[in-house]
Amino acid sequence: QVRLVESGGGSVQAGGSLTLSCVASDTTYVGCMGWFRQDYSYDDRMGVAAIDRDGNAKYADDVQGRFTISQDNAKNTIYLQMKDVGPGDTSIYHCAAGRWCLEGRYLNRADFAYWGQGTQVTVSS
Repeated sequence: QVRLVESGGGSVQAGGSLTLSCVASDTTYVGCMGWFRQDYSYDDRMGVAAIDRDGNAKYADDVQGRFTISQDNAKNTIYLQMKDVGPGDTSIYHCAAGRWCLEGRYLNRADFAYWGQGTQVTVSS
């Protein structure tokens, strides 16, 4: 079992920046980690960004160029640097971990077995 704990959420004004962090309890069998957003129900989580152990990253189209996912393997931690945020970025952001990042499926939530509780990000205009 891999436990994921997110932090860094909060309120920010449009145009501002925010960085989310996620610490994993164990990444021995984790080859892919990512961030998903939950706008409505938990079942509607959508991929925002994901990164594999080699540092290859994929992004959702609407965050490309504004968000950056990174990792610190020594700390079992990934980050999501959010820049130039807008009200549309308001959501609950969940950290997720899976065994592999599969080509063409980096943002497919079905490939992630472990999930954090989520951290709220609220962007005001």
